[in-house]
Amino acid sequence: MIGNITKITEEISGELIEMSEKILNRPELGNEEYFACSIYVDILRKYGFQIDEKYLGVETGFKAVYDSKKEGPTIAYLAEYDALPGIGHGCGHNILGTVSTGAGIVLKHLVDDIGGNVVVFGTPAEETCGAKVEFADKGAFNDIDIVMIAHPSNAYSKSGTSLSMEALQFEFRGKTAHAASSPEKGINALDAVINTFNNINALRQQIRTDARIHGVIPEGGEAANIIPDYCVARFYVRAKTKSYLNELVEKVKNCARGASLAAGTTLEISNYEYSYDNLVTNETLSKVFTSNLEKTGIKRIFNSDDSLGSVDAGNVSHKCPTIHAYFDITNDRNITGHTIEFRDSTKTEYAYNNMKKTIIALVYTTVEVIEDEVLLEKIKREFEKTEK
Repeated sequence: MIGNITKITEEISGELIEMSEKILNRPELGNEEYFACSIYVDILRKYGFQIDEKYLGVETGFKAVYDSKKEGPTIAYLAEYDALPGIGHGCGHNILGTVSTGAGIVLKHLVDDIGGNVVVFGTPAEETCGAKVEFADKGAFNDIDIVMIAHPSNAYSKSGTSLSMEALQFEFRGKTAHAASSPEKGINALDAVINTFNNINALRQQIRTDARIHGVIPEGGEAANIIPDYCVARFYVRAKTKSYLNELVEKVKNCARGASLAAGTTLEISNYEYSYDNLVTNETLSKVFTSNLEKTGIKRIFNSDDSLGSVDAGNVSHKCPTIHAYFDITNDRNITGHTIEFRDSTKTEYAYNNMKKTIIALVYTTVEVIEDEVLLEKIKREFEKTEK
């Protein structure tokens, strides 16, 4: 089977490289990826996928489905394609989306014989307000058996973890007054913000070592001689599990509530970005994928360090068995993501060779899942038992 997968991958590799370079040369920010979205939709439609554009109301999102009409699990790949301000595809999403789309096309050629369904989700804006969050909340992954994504990196690494994250905004409203001649007539919203930071700093001693709280003051007043009546503080609160995040978020909110009470302001609490769940890697699925990477000739695959960042694939991993692995495009550990050097690495022969190997491993893994009911059941049992 792996020989057939390799053959199909080689046959379409020219189209995939052309697609990746087109998107590289025309970078678009999150939720503005109209060109990239159209490129993926066009090639998937060409290969027989049914396309649901503007999926679930996301303007540059899509769901592409190929139904074999035979019984079997539903396999999904996640395509990302947003760029970064200034440097374009410094995170390599042009080649990431190409890998996921290519894997979907290759698997499509096989499922008519082995059964199952293939889905490619176009998931915009990973760098900002990731569409995977909205997709997960609206049930997009409820009928998916496994989800896979491989992100470009400076080395091959196994799927690991990420922190759950909530983006909290605190808006304090008080009353203006002349800060010198009549300060007693004012209610200082900036005092509430500063005390919120002080309260949170005191809280840090009592939080777990894997948790993080960090914030800024985007609005802190207009002039030193005016007591500010409106100030805003924004925080990211992160934790290793969603359950602990929920507990910690409530404590952070209480820090703001106490500060507001002391200053005499009113307080409005909201989320200024989507909240991300922690990534829960399905280790059974990850081991199969790692084994199949080794079969393509990849000799060094690192264990993934526990990430202190957050990814919107985490929300997917709370809905169905998921892996978020990494593949090497640089051949140089000194080249890191979100740089011009990393962007330029996406268009090298080295990157294209590893792109093909990654597609082969992704597809071969899903073929094993489709053909081995015991393996699929083991994957699902792990998902049900794992702490979220």
